[in-house]
Parts: sequence; C-alpha cells; structure tokens
Amino acid sequence: MRYIRYIVLAALAVVLIVIALANREPVVLELLPTELGTYLGVTWSVRLPLFLVILMGVAAGVLVGFIWEWLREHKHRAEAARRRREAERLEAEVKRMKAPRGRSDDVLALLE
Repeated sequence: MRYIRYIVLAALAVVLIVIALANREPVVLELLPTELGTYLGVTWSVRLPLFLVILMGVAAGVLVGFIWEWLREHKHRAEAARRRREAERLEAEVKRMKAPRGRSDDVLALLE
C-alpha cells in the first residue's frame, strides 16, 4: 500500500512540474479593475508566473473547502462531545452504585 501512495505522489509531482513548465509566462494580477483603482488611488498589481496563479487558486479552493466542511460538521462534533460527556457521567454513576458499601443493618447483611 505504501508503494502505491509513493507512485501516486510521484505521478502528481510529474503532472505539477509539467504544468509549471508549460505555464511559465508572467501574468499581471491586479487588486481592482484599472479604472476603479485609479479612481480610488489604489493600483496594486503583481507579476507572477501563470502556474503559480493556478496553484494558488487550487490551494485557496482546498482551504475554503476544508473550512466550509469544518463549519458544516460543527453540529455533529458538538453532539458527539455531548454524548461522550453523558456516557462518562453514566459510567461514573454505575461505578458508584456498584461500589460495596458497609451495611449498618445486621438483618440485611444476613440476607445477602
């Protein structure tokens, strides 16, 4: 199984390298459209290779997906934590009830 994982990772690395080599041309990323940036006095832009823009977009999408799922599954985690606390409380109560107690009544002690 470990070898299959290494083969998949190697294939992914080769694909990413091929994409990077095929998309080396620089592109300009701008914060705002040119007219709006000029009007507001903010003309932030950066030149990056296209493959970097593609990989950053993929990474941003994965990050948004992880955060979305983490928020969506919050109710399930909260319910599981509540059930775990309830189970621990019940286990403690069962242990307390099963614990031997000293009998003060001699008649009940004879019946046992």
